[in-house]
Amino acid sequence: MRILGFREYGGPEVLSELDVPDPSPGEGQVVIDLRASGINPADIKVRNGSNPGFPVEFPMAVGREASGVVTAVGSGVSDVAVGDHVFGAAAAGTGTVAESVLLNAASTAAKPEGLSWAEAASIPVSVGTAYDAIDEFALPPGSTLLIIGAGGGVGSSAVQIAAARGIRVIGAASAAKSDAIVSFGGIPVVSGDGWVSRVRDSADGPVDAILDTVGFDVLREATSALAGGGRIISTASVDVAGEYGGGGVERRRTTKVFEACAALASGPELTVEISATYPFERAVEAVAAVETGHARGNVVVTRS
Repeated sequence: MRILGFREYGGPEVLSELDVPDPSPGEGQVVIDLRASGINPADIKVRNGSNPGFPVEFPMAVGREASGVVTAVGSGVSDVAVGDHVFGAAAAGTGTVAESVLLNAASTAAKPEGLSWAEAASIPVSVGTAYDAIDEFALPPGSTLLIIGAGGGVGSSAVQIAAARGIRVIGAASAAKSDAIVSFGGIPVVSGDGWVSRVRDSADGPVDAILDTVGFDVLREATSALAGGGRIISTASVDVAGEYGGGGVERRRTTKVFEACAALASGPELTVEISATYPFERAVEAVAAVETGHARGNVVVTRS
C-alpha cells in the first residue's frame, strides 16, 4: 500500500510517498480503508523526533487520526465489524496517511451519518484533546478560560465545548480568526504586542484557567493574566506549563469519549472547523499547511 511517511526523523525533506506492506490486525485492532486523515501540529513533532517516548516504527506514515471503512478485525474485537464506517486513533507505532490504516478497537467509534469523513477524522486528536482538557479543568459555569491559539483545530473545538458549558471564553488568535471565535461563542483577542493586556481588559480581570496550544514564550507571557490558584494545561509546551504548576492534557482516547465528541459534533453545540482538505496524492501539502502554523481549524487529507 501507499503511505506518506518517513524512514528517519527530520524536517519536511524526509517525507515521501512510500510503498509498504498492508497492515494485519492484531488482537484488539481493526484495519480501515482510509477515507480521511487529520493532520495536526503534534504530527510535525513526531516526524521531527521532538516528541520523546512517542512510539515510532520506521517506515511510518504521518498522522494520528483517521476515518474509513473497516476491512478486517483482529481477535477479541466484538463491537466493530467489516463494512462499518468508523473513526479512531492509530495503533502505536503506525500512522494514518495510508491507504490502509491500523486502529485500536478501544479507540474507535462509529461515524454518525450526519458527519462527513473529514469531520469524523478530526475528532480523535483535535476535538478529543479539547474535550479532555475542558473535562480536566472542570470549571463551573461563569468561570473565565483563556484559550491561546483559539483558531486552530484544538482551540476552535475547545472554545465551543467550553462555551456550551457556560464558561466565559477569551480566545487569543490572529485577527483573521476573530470572526470565527465570535461565531463559536468566544471573545476574541488579537495576538501581538499588548495582547495580554487586552486579555485582562476583555476578562475584566484575571482568568481562572489557561488552555495553551502555542507554547513557549507566548505561554509565559499569558501567565501574568492568570488568577492566583488558576490552572494551566498546554498541548504545546508541557515543560513551560510545569514551571507554573500546570501540565499537559490527560488524553483518554476511548470509544466512550469519541462517541461523546461525535454526538456534540452532530448537534448544534460543536462545529468541526475544517480549514482545508487535500487529496491523498497531495498529502505533503497538507503537512506543509499545518507546519506554517497559520491554518484555521483542521487540515485533512481525503481519499475516495
